[in-house]
Amino acid sequence: MIRRKRPVAGACALLAALTAGIVFPAGAAADEPTGHSAPKVNLLLDVSGSMRAKDIDGQSRMAAAKQAFNEVLDATPEEVELGIRTLGADYAGDDRKEGCKDTAQLYPVGPLNRTEAKTAVATLVPTGWTPIGPALLEAADDLDGGDGSKRIVLISDGEDTCAPLDPCEVAREIAAKGIGLTIDTLGLVPNAKLSRQLSCIAEATGGTYTSVEHQDELTDRVNELVDRAAEPVVTPVAVEGTDACAEAPALESGLYTDREEFGQQRWYRVELLAGQELRASVSVAADRAVRPDYGVLLRAVTVHGREIVRGEAAGNGRTDVLSTGLRYPKPERDDDDSGKPAAEVVCLAVTNSFSADSGVKTTPGLPLELTVDVVDGPDGSGDVASFGLGRGWWLLGALILTGFVAGLLWGWLSRWRFAVWRTH
Repeated sequence: MIRRKRPVAGACALLAALTAGIVFPAGAAADEPTGHSAPKVNLLLDVSGSMRAKDIDGQSRMAAAKQAFNEVLDATPEEVELGIRTLGADYAGDDRKEGCKDTAQLYPVGPLNRTEAKTAVATLVPTGWTPIGPALLEAADDLDGGDGSKRIVLISDGEDTCAPLDPCEVAREIAAKGIGLTIDTLGLVPNAKLSRQLSCIAEATGGTYTSVEHQDELTDRVNELVDRAAEPVVTPVAVEGTDACAEAPALESGLYTDREEFGQQRWYRVELLAGQELRASVSVAADRAVRPDYGVLLRAVTVHGREIVRGEAAGNGRTDVLSTGLRYPKPERDDDDSGKPAAEVVCLAVTNSFSADSGVKTTPGLPLELTVDVVDGPDGSGDVASFGLGRGWWLLGALILTGFVAGLLWGWLSRWRFAVWRTH
């Protein structure tokens, strides 16, 4: 029986995939505004003494990093301004205070001269401490100015040795500045504590953490991140929500940033024409220590206070960012609606339930990022919500009919075979 069911299951899976492709067709990418300044990347390399260890493809971690950097420099897109900063490269002593200042810009962020950059990388020798926190602050300053994308790529084989300047708190401070800087981290050692710290740094700014154990993996990942910096980005627009819908700012399609204090509610307004659909999402970041068990609520409300739809999400302290979203399609106007206004004002209300212990600063508010997208609504029966199936209803009908006919044929064939068996 199991053997007989496998082809049927495989066919059903294939047909389901085809149905999904019809029901959820890939949408065309929306035009996105790009920054006028060149994208900037600062490679932040750990050159502490532990980088002497020879455990990456038979060579030292430092040698693997140098080789990776040389290949990355060769492949860096012309439009990307790239720099290299080190941590732990110069001070070899035991004075912790001095060791935690040991960060320097090896190659300045700007138009790339590949020969000069490679020459600078060749001079590196594993030396001292691991001041990740101080180095991140300096690396962020290296990228100051301009409206293009900004990215720090941190490569380290060990945890920060300069607490109490916690690298995670530093990353949250950088994110709170709202300068659009992303920090990606790569760990050269499969260590749980290192992984937690580098993951925390990356998550605070919307970046990624990757553990690499081979030189080619390091090269590929850094190349990928540098290339990503050259991709178009949307620059958020600062906006200030209000305590009531009537005075709320009117928003068009775009990406917006605001601040929302603990337990506060912020209002925004969006105008929606008949036949259009509002798609909105919000993310609230905990850029300081907060109590576990928190939530974010996004509501679409009429100007008269009637709730239309809502999106909500809850967290338990495992992530620094909480997001939710909603969709509201405004129906097309009927002939009988000629006397009604063609546009509707939809009020968006963002509420959070974050809280903090005494002593934690409540101002400025938590960083809030709101995305608003007003698009042409789907056509009646073409809507994904139609019958719960969208444009895949006809395929499901064909499958049902095929199954019915196949069942009849199988039943008739079984009875015929049974009759033949009895006569013989």
